[in-house]
Amino acid sequence: MTAAAIMLESDAVPSTYTVTKPTPTATATAPVEPTTAAHAAEDESASGTAVDAVDPNALNPYIHLVRDQHITIIPSFTLECGETLTSVPVAYKTWGTLNAAKDNAIVVCHALSGSADVADWWGPLLGARRVFDPRRWFIVCCNVLGSPYGSASPVTINPATGELYGAHFPRVSVRDDVRLHRLVLDQLGVESVAFAIGGSMGGMQVLEWGAQFGPEYVRHLVPMATAARHSAWCIAWGEAQRQAIFADPAYNAGEYDQENPPRAGLAAARIQAMLTYRTRDSFQARFARRFTKGADRTQGDLSVMGVPHNDGLGHFAHATTGNKVTPGVFSAQSYLRYQGDKFVHRFDANCYVAITRKLDTHDLARPYDEDVDPDEAYTAALQRLTQPTLVLAVASDGLFTVAEHEELVAALPNGELGVIASPDGHDGFLLEFDQVGHAVDEFMRRVAPEYFADDLDGASESEVAAPTESSTFGEVDLTAW
Repeated sequence: MTAAAIMLESDAVPSTYTVTKPTPTATATAPVEPTTAAHAAEDESASGTAVDAVDPNALNPYIHLVRDQHITIIPSFTLECGETLTSVPVAYKTWGTLNAAKDNAIVVCHALSGSADVADWWGPLLGARRVFDPRRWFIVCCNVLGSPYGSASPVTINPATGELYGAHFPRVSVRDDVRLHRLVLDQLGVESVAFAIGGSMGGMQVLEWGAQFGPEYVRHLVPMATAARHSAWCIAWGEAQRQAIFADPAYNAGEYDQENPPRAGLAAARIQAMLTYRTRDSFQARFARRFTKGADRTQGDLSVMGVPHNDGLGHFAHATTGNKVTPGVFSAQSYLRYQGDKFVHRFDANCYVAITRKLDTHDLARPYDEDVDPDEAYTAALQRLTQPTLVLAVASDGLFTVAEHEELVAALPNGELGVIASPDGHDGFLLEFDQVGHAVDEFMRRVAPEYFADDLDGASESEVAAPTESSTFGEVDLTAW
C-alpha cells in the first residue's frame, strides 16, 4: 500500500505538527506545553509554511500510542553511514518554560523501546516538586531514529517512494540521534543544556551529547545503566534477538505487511531481552516453581506433564490481545508469554532490528586512527568529557555491569559513581524511582545551585511520586510481580 493519497487535511505536512489523539496510557503529570518564542513561531507557521509531502507517519500504526507529542520535519539530514534522509520527522515532547537565558533545558534520553513521553516511563520523577520540575526546568525528550513512535524509522514513509521504508531504512547510530536532536533544540531556542540524563541506550545518548557538543553547550551529564562502547556481550544478545525475528517466516527479509507482521519472532526477541533486563534471583523470588491457574497443585511438578509437547507453539502468531495468564503452565513461562504478547502490539520488528544494530555501532571513540590502540582511544575519548558527570550503575545489572561503570568513571575527569541497589537487574533504572530520583536531585542541587537559589517550595530536596499502575513504554507494571 502506498501513501500517495494519504494526506493531512491541508494536503501537506507543516514544518511542525502535533499528534493529539488521546490514549488510555496513564501519566504521572499532564504535559505542560512550552511557552518559548520558538514554539510560538512554529504555531504561526504551521498553517502557512508547508512542504508538498505526505505525512511521514500516515501509515504508522504506532504513532498514536504517544499522546500529545509534537513532530517537526527536518528538510534534510545526512547520516553517519553517508545516506541523506529528506523530510525527516522527529517526534518530541516538552514540559515547562525556557528561561530568559535559554539555559535551563534538561534533555531526557529514552531507552530502546521507549518514547518521548517521559511522563509514561519516568512519571514519578516528573512534575511539580519532583526532580524534573516544569516550573524550574524546560524538559525536552526526542524520539530516536528507528523507533516506531514518530521519528523517521522503518514505519515512516520514504518520500522518494511513497511507501514505508521497511527493511530499506538506512543504518543509523546513536551519534546520528544526538546530532538530529540538536536541530530540534535549536528550533526550540535552547542555547545551552543544563543536564543531559538517560538510561541504557539513553545513557549512550547522554555521553554522545557531551562528546559531540562539549561542556559549553551541555554542562552536566547523568548517564545510567549504560556504557561508552557496546560490549561483546551486549552485541551477542542483540544478534540472538535479531535471529529470533529473522527465523519467523512472516519476517520475509523485512518485506512484510503491517497487517501480518512477524509476531512470533518479535515476541521471542522480547522474551530474550526481558531475561537480560532481569536477574535469576528476581525471577526465583517472584515465580519459583509456581503454576498458573488451571494447574493441579496437588500433583506438584507432575501437573505440567499434562501440557502438550508443543505447548506455546504458535502462541504469538495470531495474537490479537495480550493475555496475562497462560493456564496450566509454570508462572515464569506465562509471564514471558504475556510480555511477548504485550510487546508485539506496541513495536515493529524492522524497528527492533534497526535499533539493536544501532546499539552495536556505539563507541564514543569512533573513528579510530589505524596506529592507535582502541583501548587508548576509548580512554582518551572519555577524558575529553570534562563536564561534571554522575554515572549511575544498577548493582545487579547483567548487561552493563558495575565494573564497566567503574572503568568509565575512572577515565572521566569529573566523574562520580552511584550504585542503585536493586535485585531486578538492568531495568532497575526504570523501577527504583526513589533511588534514581534522590541521586539525581542531590547531584543537580550540588553542581547547579544557581537553579535552586529561589527554591519554589522551600524544600531541600525533591519528591518522588508513587508509580502509576501501568505504563505503555516503561516497566512500572512489573513492580507488583
